Amino acid sequence: MVLNIIWLIFFFGAFVACMVQWLAFGDTGIFNKAIMGAFDMSKTAFEIAIGLTGILSLWLGILKIGEKAGAVQILARIVQPLFTRLFPEIPKGHPVVGTMLMNISANMLGLDNAATPMGLQAMKQLQELNPNEDKSVASDSQILFLVLNASGLTLIPVSIMTYRAQLGAANPSDVFLPILLATFFSTIAGIIAVSFFQKIKLRDPVTLAWIGGLTAVVVATLAYFSRLTADAIGVSSLFISGIVLFGIIVAFLALAVYKKVQAYEAFVEGAKEGFHTAVMVIPYLVAILVGVAVFRASGAMDLLMNGISWVLGCFGIGNDVVPALPTAFMKPLSGSGARGMMIDAMKTLGPDSFAGRLSCMFQGAADTTFYIIAVYFGSVGVKKTRHAVTCALIADAVGVIAAIAIAYLFFPPN
Repeated sequence: MVLNIIWLIFFFGAFVACMVQWLAFGDTGIFNKAIMGAFDMSKTAFEIAIGLTGILSLWLGILKIGEKAGAVQILARIVQPLFTRLFPEIPKGHPVVGTMLMNISANMLGLDNAATPMGLQAMKQLQELNPNEDKSVASDSQILFLVLNASGLTLIPVSIMTYRAQLGAANPSDVFLPILLATFFSTIAGIIAVSFFQKIKLRDPVTLAWIGGLTAVVVATLAYFSRLTADAIGVSSLFISGIVLFGIIVAFLALAVYKKVQAYEAFVEGAKEGFHTAVMVIPYLVAILVGVAVFRASGAMDLLMNGISWVLGCFGIGNDVVPALPTAFMKPLSGSGARGMMIDAMKTLGPDSFAGRLSCMFQGAADTTFYIIAVYFGSVGVKKTRHAVTCALIADAVGVIAAIAIAYLFFPPN
């Protein structure tokens, strides 16, 4: 229901924006611009889905090897104490726990190409456990898993630092610590929001111990990387990401050999699922990305930013934040769109300006919420998202607020 309303708002809002630009500014081409934006994005959405096919086939094949060899079950047993409390619908020892863990780990390392296939496989397994009679209704476990993905917890934002270096930032890695802090707050907010709707007891000693331990890991990671130069951070992050990912593949294969599992046959079996999943995603992906494209091409996003600037001015809040806000508003809608907004802010105002740095923090503080909802839920036919959108947007909002507060702390404007 919520996603349907938001999707309709994209189009109605775009039409109103087009009418305003036509009647007030005489722009007769704005309607055609919006339509062309829809056509171009529908093509892009299809290309994205087709591009996912190979990646999905690869990682679903690897996951199938791990599942048959027992690696996924081993991972599941490790995190079982925490997941039993956060995901009470999941039976003890179910392999989906391991798949979810690998997805979350890949996201934290910034490995999007690996995280998405693992996430889609986890969502498929969660759909098999969906207790609702109507399987188009999202389960509690699916919602929490999606919100964890949408909150975008990332330890090492390599791509953002790379863009900053290319645009001439004096210290491209100066946003590393602020981004990690902002995305951490976003993730915690998402968990708390879901726990409110689903009555999850976060004050359980085991849950507190796990969250405290993860917090300690984040702090230790910050302490280590904060001492490195920008070049050293890039080298170290790529090394860690690469060795972890390749290590998982080799570990799965080694375990398959030990358990006498036919790895090649298992890989092919899992890879076949990649094509079917990619095809399933196409209509959902086209729907959400076309809505975003029309809203953006119509100028509605610009009108929204101008309105926000006026509202902030009424409360005596300066316009330091406003130039970076397009990135914040675009991030839940489109990853590439938000990336473009971030680059535009750095090019226009400078990578070391307050708005330039803040736009980078917005880019790293959360993930593409509506894209994730469309792809993850669409891949299993879930249409009734319940409180998923609400909780994900709460996480996004907290990430934005945290990013602004942290930016003023780390990079106070002149």
